[in-house]
Amino acid sequence: MQAENDLGPLACHCLATRQLARHVSKLYERHMAPTGITSTQFSLLNFLDRDARMTMNDLAAAMLMDRTTLLRAVKPLQRQGLIITAPEMKDSRRLMLELSPAGRNKIAEAEPFWQAAQEEYESQVGQLHAKSLRSDFFNMTHHG
Repeated sequence: MQAENDLGPLACHCLATRQLARHVSKLYERHMAPTGITSTQFSLLNFLDRDARMTMNDLAAAMLMDRTTLLRAVKPLQRQGLIITAPEMKDSRRLMLELSPAGRNKIAEAEPFWQAAQEEYESQVGQLHAKSLRSDFFNMTHHG
């Protein structure tokens, strides 16, 4: 391993963060595979469960995703009938995303798999450290 103050690739915060993101994503996707949805889709369903109706822009902002990436995650959920689209009351051109009853059932089905991923992650990182890291990450991405 190179020294901390080295300017080589292992000193790059971006590289380390992206490698960690890929590692964590693979861990969650492995656990979520039997559910037929990804961990990102599970989060989308949970946002809609919490906020009832959201525009694509609102959901993209909540997830810190661009609309194109969000659309790729939402389309399969719509095809599966987990998310429904309805016109916004005051502007019929704007579409609102809503969680369907099947979407609520999918959350209940997927939650134990997501919980298993949470527990594996916490076993690797430590429960308190995981909570602290999550707090730090949210502070950086939502206030930075």
